[in-house]
Amino acid sequence: MVEVIVKNGEISEEEKQAYIQRGIEKYGAENLLGIDVELDGEYVNLSYHIHKLPFQRIRRITGYLVGTLDRFNDAKKEEVEDRVKHLFAR
Repeated sequence: MVEVIVKNGEISEEEKQAYIQRGIEKYGAENLLGIDVELDGEYVNLSYHIHKLPFQRIRRITGYLVGTLDRFNDAKKEEVEDRVKHLFAR
């Protein structure tokens, strides 16, 4: 059940369901935790609360976009080890 909190007024159950449906379409039913609905005159500000999604770091190494080096063959792994790593001065 998705919790909907309305601030600065009231909205109909139909409108609540429409906001829930939009959140499900945008983030998926399994990720949507709740919605804050802030009424500001004619405007509505929506804040969706979702589960934190896992993040994988992607790097560009020797011309390839990779997350990990486990799929590289021995030659490509050696190329990674031999490359010059530049330090940026700040």
